[in-house]
Amino acid sequence: MLKRKIIVAGNWKMNLDLQAGYKLTEDVIAGVKTIAHVETVFCTPLIHLVGVSAQTNNHSHMSTAAQNIYPKPSGAYTGEVSTAQVKSAGATYVLVGHSERREYFHEDNQFLAAKVDAVLAEGLTPIFCCGESLAIREGGEYLEYVANQIQESLFHLASADIEKVVIAYEPIWAIGTGLTASPEQAQEMHSYIRKTLASKYGETTAESISILYGGSVKSSNAAEIFSKPDVDGGLVGGASLQADEFIKIVASA
Repeated sequence: MLKRKIIVAGNWKMNLDLQAGYKLTEDVIAGVKTIAHVETVFCTPLIHLVGVSAQTNNHSHMSTAAQNIYPKPSGAYTGEVSTAQVKSAGATYVLVGHSERREYFHEDNQFLAAKVDAVLAEGLTPIFCCGESLAIREGGEYLEYVANQIQESLFHLASADIEKVVIAYEPIWAIGTGLTASPEQAQEMHSYIRKTLASKYGETTAESISILYGGSVKSSNAAEIFSKPDVDGGLVGGASLQADEFIKIVASA
């Protein structure tokens, strides 16, 4: 099996003022600077992106991510930000398709495909989020639902481009609820995502793509989840706002 990049990304969402964000980054850097086999990614609000990118710049295994972009290069789109802008601020990654963007801002699979294209065109790496609600999980069609998200937003890409994408599976029912998919449930979905990719791009390409788990990841469950063969790290929400907790999660990978 190919050796995939192990990534632990902390999504701050709309939290922390400027000074608190810089202090959190400083504390996390101190704790993870020797964990070089894991790429630690700070998904910050836009106000932090320049500063946190500067803080992580001297560490080859640390990066920053924008939480969102608009898929136009420039123009009269008040309140939005382009891929060129976030790249100039130091971002390496961009979150695309987070469940909160889908739910609150009604971003559909076609719009997310345009975002993926814009991110790749700028030489950045999309972290493409996918996942199902509790109703879909209980209805039993969760595997097909997530496969459809991937097919509609990513399957237009050439093999050379799909290899540049990171996928994050986030069961919506486990985000901020305290519920967590069991390691077995995470592995089932991650394996199915990889098989879905292989059906289009072949096993070699599918095996090269990092697939992260996101959904109430904590230091108490991270090691067991990350130990599964198709789980290549995590997309961490609330726990990434606590330096000690996030450091333990990174160490678990």
